[in-house]
Amino acid sequence: MKKITGYIKLQLPAGKANPSPPVGPALGQHGVNIMAFCKDFNAKSASQGDMIIPVVITVFSDRSFSFVMKTPPASVLLKKAAGLATTKKPGSGAKEPNKNKVGKITTKQLRELATLKLPDMNAGSVDAAMKSIAGTARSMGIDIVD
Repeated sequence: MKKITGYIKLQLPAGKANPSPPVGPALGQHGVNIMAFCKDFNAKSASQGDMIIPVVITVFSDRSFSFVMKTPPASVLLKKAAGLATTKKPGSGAKEPNKNKVGKITTKQLRELATLKLPDMNAGSVDAAMKSIAGTARSMGIDIVD
């Protein structure tokens, strides 16, 4: 059993990790081989298109590492389902979500997103996950229609 020296949490575009910030400095301060991580992450996440993938990297005392990829954030999934731009700033949601709406998703789409996100959420059921994701949608200015 190796001794764990730290955890690093990053959100990276699928298949596009490179040694520039934020990856390089975060891994460099723990002495991890940056290029090895980039190659492994890009190989595992290449099939996920242009999604943002949260990753938790566990660093061990001998400077080796392992990582776990999570499901994309609910806001990114909602943007994709509503047909909004998923890049950083443009189309990031309504400036005043209670007054103007930027998109719509159906209840069926909401259920699909909830089942996709369920393993990474602390919700006990799909219905509870749906309520959580519906709250995220409401705060972004996305309507849920039947």
